[in-house]
Formats: sequence, structure tokens, C-alpha cells
Amino acid sequence: MTALIDATALEVAFPDTSKKRPFRPAPTTKILHGVDFHISAGESVGIVGESGSGKTTLGRALLRLIEPSAGHIAFEGQDITHAAERALRPLRARMTMIFQNPLAALNPRRTIAASVAAPLVARGDGSDVRQKVLRALDRSGLPKSFADRYPHQLSGGQRQRVGIARAIVTEPNFILADEIVSGLDVSTQAQILDLLRELRRDMGLALAFITHDLSVVRVLCERVVVMHQGRIVEEGDCAALFAAPRHPYTRRLLAAIPLPELDDTWLDAEAEEVA
Repeated sequence: MTALIDATALEVAFPDTSKKRPFRPAPTTKILHGVDFHISAGESVGIVGESGSGKTTLGRALLRLIEPSAGHIAFEGQDITHAAERALRPLRARMTMIFQNPLAALNPRRTIAASVAAPLVARGDGSDVRQKVLRALDRSGLPKSFADRYPHQLSGGQRQRVGIARAIVTEPNFILADEIVSGLDVSTQAQILDLLRELRRDMGLALAFITHDLSVVRVLCERVVVMHQGRIVEEGDCAALFAAPRHPYTRRLLAAIPLPELDDTWLDAEAEEVA
């Protein structure tokens, strides 16, 4: 299957200002070390790892939100590794992102409609903007009446749905979701994950889901990429990886999945009923 996004030997390095000496450029610290990553049309891939593993840096590099230091990135077969923003602009509608903190990602002075419409306005799409915004809100499970509200008037889960509406309003074929359920309660997390599954099915989306929570990946993704210290240490089919992880780091991540505490008092009650 042809890759929708194909990254090869990808490296990202940032200046380390803490080590800068007077009159000399700051040395760089490498965050990604020769990462190979691909995702096919319609595929759902989980990118997992602890904080600082490089998963968010990888995601932002794939969308060219940060500049790679080395390697190559192709989107739909087109090399975008060092493409200028002017060349990237037509592609932005087809490759979008849902951010971790929707309150920080939404302008508090803009209505929900204005925030969702921003990608359309940025690409100069002036036709039926209001209708496209309302349709995106509806697809994301929000009442159309929310269009004229402001971010502070919505709950955390509702704001995250606004972020999803903004990501899908341009009808993309690839979405990067960065830790989008980490700050939500369990029931709201389940609702958001169900919504993403529906959107993938209905829109044929490819989804890269960044998270530190393997239990979330288990219910949403077909394939898993495990990152540690800026490298991919293991990847494969989700079910196979959960059943037989090969790398010690993957085994540690799986061991860290919290299990519910069982209240065994109901066993005693049931035994009494049987007796």
C-alpha cells in the first residue's frame, strides 16, 4: 500500500541556549535520531512513549510545523522536507492537527464559528463558510447553536470537539491528534475516541494518534509505534504488540497500564445469596 506520509531518516535538533557561550552560536541538542515513519491512507497509527520521548516532535515535523535537521518527508508522494510555506499552503487543508490543550489553541476573543472557520479563511475559501462550519460542528457532535459561543462558555470535552471540528472543516485526509484526551475524564475520553472512530470511517481519514497511554491506543489504532529517547524502538500490529512485546521499554509501558482496583465485597454478597 502506498504511504500517504513517508518519513525517512528524520532528525530534528534544537538550539540549547543553556549551553550557549558569548559570541558563539548555541550548540544543538538532537531530539529525533534517524526516525523512519509511514502511514497509509485510512490507517490509524498510535505513536506512544513517555514524556520527552520525541513523539510530539515527530508529529510536528511530519506536518512541517518544525523544520527537520536531516532526512526526508513526503506527503502523497511529494517531497515537502524543505518546502517553503507558500508551497505548503495548498497542502495544509489535507493535513491537519488537533492540539492537546483546546483552551490554549482557541482564541478566547473569537467565537467558535470564527475559530472553526480559520483554516478556510487562511486558504482563501470564501464560499459557504458558515455552512461548512455548521456541518463540521454537527459532525463533531456539537449543536449548531454553539457557533456563536466563546471558548470559556464550553466544557473541556466540548472545546476538544471544537478542535476536531476545526481539523475536519477542510475535509483533510490526514489528521495528527496530540494527546487530545489526556486532560479529560474517562467518560468524555470514551466519547471523543468513539467520535474519532466514526470520522475515520465516514471520511476515510488517516489518523496518527500521539499518546503516552497504551490503553487508549488499544481501542483506536491498528498499528503502534513505540518511541524512546528520540528513536522508534518497536512497531507493529496493535494486537500482536500487546500480546508479545519484544522491546524491554515496550514491556515497561504495558506494565504501567493501570488496572482497576476490584472491590471483592460483591463476591461475599453473591456467595451468601447462593447459600
